[in-house]
Amino acid sequence: MNEDEVRAKAFAMPLTSPAYPPGPYRFVDREYLIITYRTDPEKLRALVPAPLVVEAPLVKYEFIRMPDSTGFGDYTESGQVIPVSFQGRQGGYTHCMFLNDEGPIAGGRELWGFPKKLAEPRLKAEVDTLIGTLDYGPVRIATGTMGFKHRAADHAAVLASMLTPNFLLKIIPHVDGTPRICELVEYALEDVTLKGAWSGPGALSLMPHALAPVAELPVLEIVSATHILADLTLGLGRVVHDYLNPGKES
Repeated sequence: MNEDEVRAKAFAMPLTSPAYPPGPYRFVDREYLIITYRTDPEKLRALVPAPLVVEAPLVKYEFIRMPDSTGFGDYTESGQVIPVSFQGRQGGYTHCMFLNDEGPIAGGRELWGFPKKLAEPRLKAEVDTLIGTLDYGPVRIATGTMGFKHRAADHAAVLASMLTPNFLLKIIPHVDGTPRICELVEYALEDVTLKGAWSGPGALSLMPHALAPVAELPVLEIVSATHILADLTLGLGRVVHDYLNPGKES
């Protein structure tokens, strides 16, 4: 293989069998359980990187079922998203994510900078309850429950929330272990078709874990619980802040 062939084929690792295909990445029947809760504001501010600004002591704990995703297959995800603002624009900062599929772990980290780790999340309806769980190895670290489709949610408000900007801290080391890329990345969901949205009573339990510290942001009060079903495309990102070269944006 000559150098031109390497450059032409070098999309992702490994060169001859990439862990994921090129996008776009379309999701069909993507299902969310989102439990918004109030937490300790000082602990929240200690975890959110500047120049993002914490507006309120809130966290959105998400369980997401993805049965049909282009290139990534069938998998489930769970993690915490923190409402923030950036240069006056409201959005969400993804603090941590756990999922059970190699392709979107590799692609999510390498392309956008999603903070993904391998674990075992689940989301399912059990009789009258929507149940989300997250196991890290044999340890249960998160359990979320919601009354199944108790009330129709405001579709316009839910769709607007899905279309707000999302922010990620992308970190890729150099071969000597020093940071080579350290950037704040913005991305958005595109071509969203909202198929259903419901609200209802919700509960969330988080357990301490040394390597999956979701309980660092304790649950002080449940604010809302939302169940969403949608088709959407995961848009690619853009760099909005470069920590290694301040002032440089692309």
